[in-house]
Amino acid sequence: MVTDPPVQVTSWPVPAHILFLAIHLLGVAFFTYIVVKRLAPLIHGERDFRFDRPLDRLGRVLQFWLGQWKHPRYRFAGTIHILIFAGFISLVIRSFCLLIFGLSSDLEFSGPFGHAYDILTDYAATIVFLCMAIAAIRRIVFKPARYAVPARYGKGHPVDAIFLLALIAILMAADSLFAAAQAAGHAQQGQQPVASLAVLSLPWVLKMALNSTPLPMLWNLRLGACLLHEFTFYFLLCYRPFGIQFHVITSLFNVYFAKLDRGTVKPVRWGITDEHLGELKSFGVRKFEDFTWKHMLDFYSCADCGRCSDNCPANTVGRPLSPRFITIKARDYSFQHYPVFGNSTGSVPSAPLVGGIYSEDEIWSCTTCGACEEECPLFVEYIDKIVDLRRGMIDDGNVPQSLQKPLRALESRGNPYGKMDKKRADWAKAKEFHETCDVKILEGKNANTSAETLYFVDSITSYDDRMQAIGRATARILNHVGEEFAILGAAEKDSGHEVRRFGEETLFMALRDHNTEAIKGSGAKRIVTNDPHAFNALKHDYKDVPPVEHISQLIAREVKSGKIKLNRVENEANVYTYHDPCYLGRHNQIYDDPRTVLDAIPGLNRVEMSRCRDRSFCCGGGGLMLFYEPKEDQRMGVRRVQMAAEAGANVIVTACPFCMVNIEDAIKVAGLEGKMTAIDLAELVDKQMA
Repeated sequence: MVTDPPVQVTSWPVPAHILFLAIHLLGVAFFTYIVVKRLAPLIHGERDFRFDRPLDRLGRVLQFWLGQWKHPRYRFAGTIHILIFAGFISLVIRSFCLLIFGLSSDLEFSGPFGHAYDILTDYAATIVFLCMAIAAIRRIVFKPARYAVPARYGKGHPVDAIFLLALIAILMAADSLFAAAQAAGHAQQGQQPVASLAVLSLPWVLKMALNSTPLPMLWNLRLGACLLHEFTFYFLLCYRPFGIQFHVITSLFNVYFAKLDRGTVKPVRWGITDEHLGELKSFGVRKFEDFTWKHMLDFYSCADCGRCSDNCPANTVGRPLSPRFITIKARDYSFQHYPVFGNSTGSVPSAPLVGGIYSEDEIWSCTTCGACEEECPLFVEYIDKIVDLRRGMIDDGNVPQSLQKPLRALESRGNPYGKMDKKRADWAKAKEFHETCDVKILEGKNANTSAETLYFVDSITSYDDRMQAIGRATARILNHVGEEFAILGAAEKDSGHEVRRFGEETLFMALRDHNTEAIKGSGAKRIVTNDPHAFNALKHDYKDVPPVEHISQLIAREVKSGKIKLNRVENEANVYTYHDPCYLGRHNQIYDDPRTVLDAIPGLNRVEMSRCRDRSFCCGGGGLMLFYEPKEDQRMGVRRVQMAAEAGANVIVTACPFCMVNIEDAIKVAGLEGKMTAIDLAELVDKQMA
């Protein structure tokens, strides 16, 4: 782009170059001041180590920030966002040219590449302008449900969103008017145009309208358009940190510093080892400053798009939880207590968050299924915040009544049912099963023996009468493929997976340390489990234990190798669907292995539910959630069963004992008993094995 020197408009009281210089200096100064003030709470936040694996973080930025990888999951809105983002990226150089137009006439950006770039940016400005109009119409007229704000969460920011769309539209219009006035002026002077305007673009349309405009007015329009562009640019820049578009500034950093490992939970305090946790005065988050700086950055980076809440099963069934407002309420709190103008109240002890901006039921309603985090295009983290808030409540002795008994049982007996250790392996001693499949139990006379593979059973499969069938099926499969395996029996305690995610860190540590010692004592070189929660805990929460594998992975591998051959299903009229357990799917990315196994069964007709794979709908039964009594309009399991029915299925296959409990119960509650059944993948394979 080649620009002429700024025109000195004699009727203006201030020379143009002085006016532009003042706008630049004031704009940069105000923006710097606002950002510094907005960063104040981050300085007071807890530490958070996010500087490891820089190449992985950079790759994520390229894929998810620059490449906008997650946005097309909502096709229409995502396409609009990608067009806007691409338009802004394309307009960077041209915007820079306009910003310095009033100060210098030496900038040149010409040649074939320069002309091609001008055409590209003409179309970019047009597309962004039209997208602003479409987005505004969509919000005002069509009002997508995910933007709605329930009364209990306040009024939201609908006017703010429309105002920001208008500002961006004005920015694009000013950019286009500048190019149009300049092109029309050059045409009237008989000069070679600075660049050819893109046909049917907004600058081209404006030029057609300005062709008969007197030359002095054209130069005034050009300078006025540049002035409008600068005012709008700096106003928009300084206004964004006050509203929902703060994410435009913070999103790059939020994506870069995002959590890299799925299935994990942040430590109680970064930099504090387990041995020194007892020295801490308190656990978890009670006040705003207890959040880490990265979690505060999450609050600023939320785009208020509602994708998280739209996919949250707790929100869907009417529980008092909407992930979107976990973030929005905290951001509003930050803006109120750390204002840009006026005195900060950050040095004054903050009121408790739970009982203040959050309710107890709101925090306990989360199943930690991860649907919200999977959907968020800006990698806002919710599970760690929920767990930290629970840690704070647990530390204060604030535990829901329905959870007190299972937590006490876990502490005294190592399982939430309060049953005796010596009964943990009774499922393997049942006479009919024992006669056909002898399971080695590393207790009593076998206490000092070892096994190549350790089958970690966990509490629900050990003690629940119905789920013991899954344990027996798993054992028969391991026996069938020739695995030398054993179970710990009375030496095994609950994996502690849900204990940790419910905020009882010290109890989790006790369970983990006991199991770790028992696992090491077994001499096993690898671990197999049929419980995704135990699988996730052993894989992510434990240290120095052998590699762990879910039974679905082992079955898929042995089916491919030919060790497991599967018979044809007896009733080919049945229609099967697979329910992805949250801690097998979203948290550990195991989607294909169970489906590979199902598709290997001759005659099995399988369909997918509308919510499947990384958008699977939580059954609501994970771990201690079986004991929690939430306030809800509908049970999650019932909603999931209805989804299966809508897909045309009459058999639901899952690979998690907790899912099995909830889904079988939901089939009865939904009135589908006799019309629909549920079966675990291991049970199905055991039944179909040749």
